[in-house]
Parts: sequence; structure tokens; C-alpha cells
Amino acid sequence: MPINKGHGSPYDRGTADSYYSRPPHPHKNNGANKEYNLTDAERVEYMIGYSDNEENGAKKDWGE
Repeated sequence: MPINKGHGSPYDRGTADSYYSRPPHPHKNNGANKEYNLTDAERVEYMIGYSDNEENGAKKDWGE
């Protein structure tokens, strides 16, 4: 089954947390609210997004 990479998805939030150098804390956005009650599959998708961004090395440059 393909991973949902849309805005607010667990994958998207994982990549964002990695980008901003935040520790992993699986969640998704449900509108303006963060939702932490995820299914096992959603937790896996979050961690895949986090890992993908870590491997790509895309990080916020805080010196700007």
C-alpha cells in the first residue's frame, strides 16, 4: 500500500520534525490540531518520513 505523503499526513509530519531537528514524536495534523492517537501503520509512516529526511540531510539552516 502506498504511503500518503500529503500535507498533514504522518509521513509529512515526520519529515517536518526531522527538518526542524526536533526529536521524533509520531503525530499527524487534523486541520489545525495535532493528533497523537495513531494506528500502528501511521506510526510506521511517520518514522519512514523522519528517516527519509534524515537520509536526505535536508535541515533548517538556523543561521538565516
